[in-house]
Amino acid sequence: MGLPRTQLMLIVQMLFLFVADPVVVRSVDIDSSASSLDALLQEYAYKGLVNPKTGVPYDAAAPSNMSGISIRALRLRSGSFRRYAVDSFKEFEIPMGVIVQPYVERLVLVYQNLGNWSEVYYPALPGYTYLAPVLGLLAYNGSNLSATNLPELKMRASGDPIHVKFDNIKSLPDGTVAKCVRFNLQGMPNFSSVESGNTCSTIQHGHFSIVVESIAPSPTPTSPPGTVPPPSRKKNTTKVWIIVGSVLGGALLMALLALLVVSICKLKKRKKMEEMERAADMGEPLQMATVGETKAPTATVTRTQPTLETEYVP
Repeated sequence: MGLPRTQLMLIVQMLFLFVADPVVVRSVDIDSSASSLDALLQEYAYKGLVNPKTGVPYDAAAPSNMSGISIRALRLRSGSFRRYAVDSFKEFEIPMGVIVQPYVERLVLVYQNLGNWSEVYYPALPGYTYLAPVLGLLAYNGSNLSATNLPELKMRASGDPIHVKFDNIKSLPDGTVAKCVRFNLQGMPNFSSVESGNTCSTIQHGHFSIVVESIAPSPTPTSPPGTVPPPSRKKNTTKVWIIVGSVLGGALLMALLALLVVSICKLKKRKKMEEMERAADMGEPLQMATVGETKAPTATVTRTQPTLETEYVP
């Protein structure tokens, strides 16, 4: 008998994870391997719902090649789910007022505990270490219990938040602070504070765990006594920009001054030409005399009287 399509896809992706380059493996996120796992676990969780009773949780067997993963399914009516709380669904406490979209008459909550497979499908975040396994809470349409590859329903708490109480977490290293992390369906992490009793709060569905910072910030290296530390690259860059800005500012100022001097010279020259034209227009008019039928300008007085050579006396 052949393998289910979702499981076949998952095996192919697992082979890729083992033979691919490590840099490429880091880029394989929730959209590829973990989303296929969700589809596979939904299929196996539905197999555990044989003539199920509403409101009763049923454990289901995970794929035989994935020992360590546990799943559970709970079938509910949407109206009852919103009006009543689910006090204990494994580590999850679901309050009243949780809204599921789009609306379906019946829904199935699927619980996941990825156990030792947590870091395979959710690689440790840079600088953090898992203290607890990754737990999942997803909702699906429960009208057809033989359906596969169902899309996840959106689930959101409208009143009190959903609580996730983790059991048997690893000991917290001294001087560190634990944090809750939630992965949405796109694999984006969101951090929050851990409440008392190793409890995390959320208003949405997804995958959850508790992490702690694993890499302390490295101390700043100090220079030996008597040595002058080299100037930082940032300071050198700042000085270069200051010098360039000063040069450009000075050149721009000189250009503006030159334009101002040229404008003043042109203005003075124009005023001088206007004064000369005005003086020419206001000059003394010449006297006119009539010679025959023609009028011509005449001078009234000559500056130098003519002298005959015979009248010249040495």
